[in-house]
Amino acid sequence: MITLKGEHIQLRALEPEDLEFVLDIENDETLWHLSNTQVPFSKFIIRDYIANAHKDIYEVKQLRLVIEDKQQNPLGLIDIFDFDFKNKRAGVGVVIKDIANRTKGFGEEALRLLIAYSFKHLNLHQLYSNIAETNTASLGLFKKLGFLEVGLKKDWNYTNGVYNSEYTLQLINY
Repeated sequence: MITLKGEHIQLRALEPEDLEFVLDIENDETLWHLSNTQVPFSKFIIRDYIANAHKDIYEVKQLRLVIEDKQQNPLGLIDIFDFDFKNKRAGVGVVIKDIANRTKGFGEEALRLLIAYSFKHLNLHQLYSNIAETNTASLGLFKKLGFLEVGLKKDWNYTNGVYNSEYTLQLINY
C-alpha cells in the first residue's frame, strides 16, 4: 500500500472503507465541472472502482490516493491520470471535499508529495493539469508549485449552459 507522509497530511491508497467518502465527492454536483462528470455514480460502480484500485499504474494508467490528516480523517483525493510511461508524463488533479478545509494548505502539501513521488519513483519527465479559467484557486496553487500555463482552450467545456475556457498547465522535471 502506498503511503506518502507530509508534515500535516499523508496520501494513502484507497480502502474499502472509503466508499462513502468517494461516493460523496463523485456525486457532489458542485464538483462535477472539475472532471466533466455528467451523471451520478452508483455505490456498485464506486465499490468496484475501489476494489480494483490496487491494480498497477502501468496497467490501468491511473492512481487515486486519499488525502488525510494526521488523525486519519479523509480530506480529499489526488489523482494521477493518463499515465503515459513511454512519454513519461501524466495528468494530475486534486480536490479537497469540504470548503472549510480548502485554503489551509492541504491541497498544496498533497500536490508537493505527489510531484516528488511522480518524478522520483515513477520517473516521469512531466506532469500536466487542465484547469478552468475561472478556477483561480487551483490556478494559483499549481502556479505556486512551478506549473506553467502552456495553453488556453477556448470554450472547451460546456457547464450549466455556458462555455468555459480551460488552461493547460505543465511542470517539467529538468
